[in-house]
Amino acid sequence: MKIGTPLSPTSTRVMLLGSGELGKEVIIALQRLGVETVAVDRYENAPGHQVAHRAHVIDMADPAALRALVEQERPDIIVPEIEAIATDALAEIEADGLAEVIPTARATQLTMNREGIRRLAAEELALPTSRYAFAESLNELRMAIDGGVGYPCIIKPVMSSSGKGQSTINEPEEIEQAWDYAMSGGRIKGERVIIEELIEFDFEITLLTVRARNGSGEIETHFCAPIGHRQVNGDYVESWQPQMMNDTALQRAQEIAASVTGNLGGRGIFGVELFIKGDHVWFSEVSPRPHDTGMVTMASQYQNEFELHARAILGLPVSIEMNVAAAASAVIYGTMAAKGIAFDGIDSALQDAQTDLRLFGKPEAFEQRRMGVALAYSNSTHDARQRANHAAAQVTPIKA
Repeated sequence: MKIGTPLSPTSTRVMLLGSGELGKEVIIALQRLGVETVAVDRYENAPGHQVAHRAHVIDMADPAALRALVEQERPDIIVPEIEAIATDALAEIEADGLAEVIPTARATQLTMNREGIRRLAAEELALPTSRYAFAESLNELRMAIDGGVGYPCIIKPVMSSSGKGQSTINEPEEIEQAWDYAMSGGRIKGERVIIEELIEFDFEITLLTVRARNGSGEIETHFCAPIGHRQVNGDYVESWQPQMMNDTALQRAQEIAASVTGNLGGRGIFGVELFIKGDHVWFSEVSPRPHDTGMVTMASQYQNEFELHARAILGLPVSIEMNVAAAASAVIYGTMAAKGIAFDGIDSALQDAQTDLRLFGKPEAFEQRRMGVALAYSNSTHDARQRANHAAAQVTPIKA
């Protein structure tokens, strides 16, 4: 792999579509390898905008605006980092040879929509999943639950992220409220919802799966140690690595992850979410990009998930080795609606030498908006989680 000099005619140029906290870390990793970076997001001063060589604000769901920007910037590689993108335009850009899409335009199209990836996993690849159905009206939602999914069940927009629009219901009286919430939380107004059986699992994991070239130029699949995580209303609040699980379940989890990511193809890191109960494993979702729960790898691995993604994108060797026995991350929320907030208690959070912070620099806070994470490492996941949560609790968002 040959990499040029940024801001010169020889530059290797990568454009990120979506430049939040995850995109910011990918940009940093790419820049350390001498890549010229272009950060695109829907609002000004997004975290990735603050570190990229150039920044743009567009509606990435607008195919004409997206293509115009690609033709203006002429990136070698396009890296989608969010779901709300005009994926048909990406497919045309890839087909026309304007840029390579990571991992592929098809993978981006399938995974941005829960319906596409669920049908691929369950119906084409015959992987174990929860019972499910889709609905595009309140009446269809009632019929889907009564017709097979049953109670309790989870209702989600087919296009959303970070738990937006997701709710769990236990009885018919809750259906209408769940429908309204899903409609308000989706990426596109009036979209369909997925109804999923609520599986009684022991725990859920993210299995970071990396497709990267080996020394012979062939694609190999690598699996990071499983990441355990705790969610509230579908949004992660803490994660830890490794999540202990038996060898049979781990092997099955890797087989499922390899099947899904192998079908999607391309290079890069995938966040494969799985439910585990004893030896049984169910596929849940997959993201063709770094995963929010994978931020723990900034404390746990020699090459964190963002560095792995950058290396895989560029065709470079990767290592998924951990450098500590255990690590954890805990979310720091905005706790208020305000612009340009400040953070107090950072000195207290960092009194523990085994902790660290990542404050994302988002220009506007909301009560449940993720504004940063605390990281910690230790000799056990239990202690690492305690340290991370204690550090996060010391950081207090305040109005500046």
